[in-house]
Amino acid sequence: MNAALEQIKQEIISGAEEVKSSKEAYEFRKKFLDGKTGKIGLLMREMKNIPPEQRADYGKGVNELKEWAMGIISELDIKMKSKELLERYEAEKIDISLPAEKSEQGNLHPITLIRNQLIDIFAGMGFEIFDGPEIETDYYNFTALNTPQDHPARDMQDTFYLSPEFLLRTQTSAGQIHVMENKKPPIKILSPGKVFRSDDDATHSPMFTQMEGLVVDKGITLCDLQGMLDVFVKKIYGENTKTRLRPSYFPFTEPSVEVDCSCFECGGKGCKLCKGTGWIEILGAGVVNDKVLENCGVDPNEYSGFAFGIGIERTAMLKYGINNIKLLFESDLRVLKQLND
Repeated sequence: MNAALEQIKQEIISGAEEVKSSKEAYEFRKKFLDGKTGKIGLLMREMKNIPPEQRADYGKGVNELKEWAMGIISELDIKMKSKELLERYEAEKIDISLPAEKSEQGNLHPITLIRNQLIDIFAGMGFEIFDGPEIETDYYNFTALNTPQDHPARDMQDTFYLSPEFLLRTQTSAGQIHVMENKKPPIKILSPGKVFRSDDDATHSPMFTQMEGLVVDKGITLCDLQGMLDVFVKKIYGENTKTRLRPSYFPFTEPSVEVDCSCFECGGKGCKLCKGTGWIEILGAGVVNDKVLENCGVDPNEYSGFAFGIGIERTAMLKYGINNIKLLFESDLRVLKQLND
């Protein structure tokens, strides 16, 4: 018995010198002290095979070996953990006398820059922000906006339908219906957000950002619209920028206009950006159609209003000289680093 205990003791002494990490110390502890498979644990399980008159001495010897082994292995574990902690400190040590690593400053995305600028401009004119849902019903996206059933915009090749009733909104104009249904005039809201259309080329994307503006009150006219747009283009494109209105057609406004601004690149003289005309088309607008007001429970004999829709990507492309809308979605740092207001 004594020879067996001495042999295990020597194994622990010699084995402890080979342990190089806390993980190896853990495995070393299991090898000798595990209750089921450890060598000392197996000695305790042999108690039943020892003659009764020798069991007391046997148990005493095994317990003394166990206490000694626990002390040795515990010290070994503490030693290994301290060693590893020192190695970690050494690896993570920072020389504060070294010059700091240069970190680049990030830029806001061009779409975010323009969106924030537009919100600041119109908020300064008293507009409130309304966030509408991106999934709309056919009623809010088309019917309530006086869009005929046979209008091309309703076709599947132009609109992403989720079901016969639900679709991804094609315009933030749907937001004006929600507002007029739930709020009595006077109304002055701005509704920015993503819209979706089945369109894809250098100047169009299946998903883009639009900003709808709506004003409804007594005595609102087309002159109020132009006055507001004059302020807008001066703030976004420069004090010398002017606006002009051209007749157009939208189902939800009557009269409807396309809005141009004088070319901020050449001052209206004619250049590549404005294709020699001196003018750049920037948005669509008009006086809110009486049928749209009636659909929302607003009396067109008492109230009138105007609405306008701005394409934020188009505004960004014009302002920053971007010739392909896809550059706004590719997160190319070579492009984004050039755009920093």
